[in-house]
Amino acid sequence: MKHEWTTLVADLERLLKLRAIPFGMKLFERRKDMAEIPKIRRPQAVHALDQIVAQAARLGWTVGVTSEDLVGAQCRAVVGLGFAKDDAWRSGQHMVGVWYGAAEDARAHQAAMECVPDGRYEALAVAPLASGRLDPPDIALFYATPGAMIYFINGLQFSGYKRFDWSVVGESACADSWGRALKTRRPSLSIPCYAERRYGGVLDEEMLMALPPDDIPKAIAGMEALAKNGLRYPFPQYGVQQDVRAGMAVSYPARAD
Repeated sequence: MKHEWTTLVADLERLLKLRAIPFGMKLFERRKDMAEIPKIRRPQAVHALDQIVAQAARLGWTVGVTSEDLVGAQCRAVVGLGFAKDDAWRSGQHMVGVWYGAAEDARAHQAAMECVPDGRYEALAVAPLASGRLDPPDIALFYATPGAMIYFINGLQFSGYKRFDWSVVGESACADSWGRALKTRRPSLSIPCYAERRYGGVLDEEMLMALPPDDIPKAIAGMEALAKNGLRYPFPQYGVQQDVRAGMAVSYPARAD
């Protein structure tokens, strides 16, 4: 589906009061196709994928990477670049004594990660959604506060309700967001991990949503409907000692008595 990205991004920023740039992510089977994206930048140093994501979300850059641009197998494995998921990667040995106390814990963590299968893709690009340079991206992503995230989810659920079940892998939380969304093409919410915050500049109060681009208009329509009902973000504080009936009666008239 074709979208007017500038309008969609403006609506997201208006409804959710976003402070970071909504961006897209796209995988390429051939690196030469990635290289043809207008105004694409290529890294001049080895980076974590968290840094590449931050260059789109914080600086507004369009950046393309191949496996050689990324540090270690962990970043490559999540997005399926090259053949990163070998026995050494599956063992999680590099995390033993760092994030996990025993080898079996590290192996279990690696097995729990949601990753794009190896072998199909040679390159990946990230770009601000409003630029339209990845039209269409495989997934759209944005950082927001927990309050903004639940409001966005309420918008997604306003019509055609679905329950969302998400998991937390711990460190390597990119597997909970872009890894899961790229693999399953379903909305994926994550609590960004240490690496995303240390190397990707993620703020303490931010969460990350990754989802198919076609879900964004649905969520916006839902949030607009909620706003017409007086339910808007940021949520106004009512008061912890007030009689709750007057406040609830605004949305539920039967609760007035």
